[in-house]
Amino acid sequence: MEITYTPIGHVRSPYDSPADVSHEETDETTSEIVLEEEYKRGLDGLAEFSHAVVLAHLDEVEEALLTSRPPHATDVEVGVFATRSPFRPNPIAQTVVELRDHDGTALRVTGLDLLDGTPVLDIKPYVPAVDRDELATGWLEE
Repeated sequence: MEITYTPIGHVRSPYDSPADVSHEETDETTSEIVLEEEYKRGLDGLAEFSHAVVLAHLDEVEEALLTSRPPHATDVEVGVFATRSPFRPNPIAQTVVELRDHDGTALRVTGLDLLDGTPVLDIKPYVPAVDRDELATGWLEE
């Protein structure tokens, strides 16, 4: 089976390599998600949300790894599906961003951890009742 997606836009960010990306919770770096003009109507109503979920294709990932040593937990090795590693069989990223404003097809956001030029596949509003579960746990909390 072959699955094909067409990007709806791309990222404009100050990050040219993974080493440039800030992982600080207080990072206020502003980036943009620029949609193709044909998707402009799809933004109607999104400005009423404070945050959005961005799905993107990590086009610079060349290798998939089935196990990983996460940088924040170097004493543990786990399967790639138990990590946020970009080195996945299908290098799809999911990132929650804060929506600042938009102008035409450009969304200005903070919290975007994607490289400049990354193809964007989809944008969805972040809805806490659906996207967050206070009971969720995992090996990171241990």
